[in-house]
Amino acid sequence: MKQIYAAALALLLFCVTAVSALADAPSVKIQPLLAEHQTVIAKSSRKTIGPAIDAIASSGLPQAQQVLEVWAAKNMWMRKSDGFFFIGEKVEGKTYRLTDFDNGAVVGEFQKGDLKQLKPNSGIRAMIATALVQFQLSDPDSAARADALQSIARDPSADQLAPLRNSISGEADPALKAQKLRLERLLTIRFGASDAERIGAISDMAGDLGVDLRASLNPVLTTVREAATEIPAANIAAQLIPDEGISREDAYALLVAAGLAAPVTQAGDIRAALAQHIDGGRVAGIPVAQLSDPAQRTRAYAMLATQGLVPPLVGEVEMTRAINDHVFYDRYLDPSAPVTEAAAKALKDIELKVSFNQALDLGLDALSLASIYFLAAIGLAITFGVMGVINMAHGEFIMMGAYTGYVVQQFVPDHTLSIIVATPLAFAVTFAAGVAMERLVIRHLYSRPLETLLATFGISIALQQLAKNIFGTQARPLTAPGWLDGAWVMNDVVSISYIRIAIFVLALIFLCVFLFIMKRTRLGLDTRAVTQNPAMAAQMGINPGRVNMLTFGLGSGIAGIAGVAIGLFAKVTSELGSDYIVQSFMTVVVGGVGNIWGTLAGAAMIGFLQKGIEWMNPSNTLAAQTYMIIFIIIFIQFRPRGIIALKGRAAGD
Repeated sequence: MKQIYAAALALLLFCVTAVSALADAPSVKIQPLLAEHQTVIAKSSRKTIGPAIDAIASSGLPQAQQVLEVWAAKNMWMRKSDGFFFIGEKVEGKTYRLTDFDNGAVVGEFQKGDLKQLKPNSGIRAMIATALVQFQLSDPDSAARADALQSIARDPSADQLAPLRNSISGEADPALKAQKLRLERLLTIRFGASDAERIGAISDMAGDLGVDLRASLNPVLTTVREAATEIPAANIAAQLIPDEGISREDAYALLVAAGLAAPVTQAGDIRAALAQHIDGGRVAGIPVAQLSDPAQRTRAYAMLATQGLVPPLVGEVEMTRAINDHVFYDRYLDPSAPVTEAAAKALKDIELKVSFNQALDLGLDALSLASIYFLAAIGLAITFGVMGVINMAHGEFIMMGAYTGYVVQQFVPDHTLSIIVATPLAFAVTFAAGVAMERLVIRHLYSRPLETLLATFGISIALQQLAKNIFGTQARPLTAPGWLDGAWVMNDVVSISYIRIAIFVLALIFLCVFLFIMKRTRLGLDTRAVTQNPAMAAQMGINPGRVNMLTFGLGSGIAGIAGVAIGLFAKVTSELGSDYIVQSFMTVVVGGVGNIWGTLAGAAMIGFLQKGIEWMNPSNTLAAQTYMIIFIIIFIQFRPRGIIALKGRAAGD
């Protein structure tokens, strides 16, 4: 009895397994479809393979995607005995294991001689990839769907539009759905079924500055230049008038290319033809000795042409007659005039907005550069503009601040915290260095500008060499915090990095701090007093030496903080400061010596001027700097006291 129950249970399990297997197996097999196109698939010719790929892709069978993927991967094999197709897997040697597409079962192992491997070339693989798009757009894996969208955007075609539209409603990922909707509009512009549909898509994308939109509109407006006896009933972009819209030579070349005129007879052709028809020392009855005359050569050639011995003579007269008898025009490749008109208008509007945004982007770049120059020059505005000390080592204080930030990051791995620590530390280091320099060198050289320049220049060289000895000549990284990575992207044209924005904000903060120190603190009041009249300030109980020391230290300390900011995007090397010292002096001098607002104006002027010159001559930045210096020299000739001249008693010093 137990044996009967066991047998019945085994039979029941077998039936359940069999039913499950039958349920999992496709009800419709793809093998008959492959057999129907067996000859074309086996031949693998790009010219004839299209219908077979389309039939597989549009079959609606669940096996279709696997067949196309296996085929593209060169893993599809045909069994020569019956022409059936399988998935091939090498076992060993020349033995291959074949798996059925329909049920996934292994059908056996076969020798390579009994099989034919399908090796589609790059053209056929591209066609298969296009056919696979409809499956990939609905793939459960979002990465596969994203790859499919990139593939369509990279190589759009009309047959991709329908599967793309079908996949939109079922897309669950909001970002991918937005990409699909945008891509559908772009494809509709080029491949829509009706003019109204295409014009509607153009209208929907109005105002968009995306490069992909312009890439979709440009093919719609592609033209071909043609010649004919009369203007055809086609979508004509423009009629061309010889010697106005088109040169005579180009116009006649169009006639020759279209078979509407014979090529102009060249002098070399005439000489070669005459040489071939010399008979008894004559050519067409004209003695050879007379053929040195161009008119006689032309006459002899014309006589040969009337006899049918050479092609007809085509000269200026024939060329003019042919040009006058024909019309020349640019024809849109797209046959729809309403669509090309809408596309032309949209592209014109886009180009206008792009030009405006390019100007805005250039302005933001100039503003960013101006803020960098202001940061580099604000310390010099104190030491040079207020104290009148020509400090050629100012750039090295910027370099010292950048290296301070680098050293701090070696001990504080958190980049945000390291910048917070490095900023006051850089001020302290360069403040101390500035005080030491003022006490040891500068105080002995006041009112002796040439000696000050030479002394500070020597200190500059010494500090650069010291930095090389300590840190080497290789650039050191000063890494910005992660939240400063990337850029603020307003559209496809305008963007500005977060580091540049942070430097701009820092420049504004420095401006406010400097104004507060000079207007609201005892040091600022003492500095202004000493600047206006040192002797009277001393009589009022102010120590000019101490004020000069602190002021010089303040300017040096600000240069150190500027070095930390500049080091976040520039290479930190011993030459870092020398890259900014010239611009710093120009900023202070052009803006107006002794005036912080003048320094700000000078930085803005130099930043915008340099960016403007670079925009006009983008391939040569050295020339841009040269033109900028020439302009500044001319500017100083007309306004020697700068943009904002210093007023009061100090203005005459």
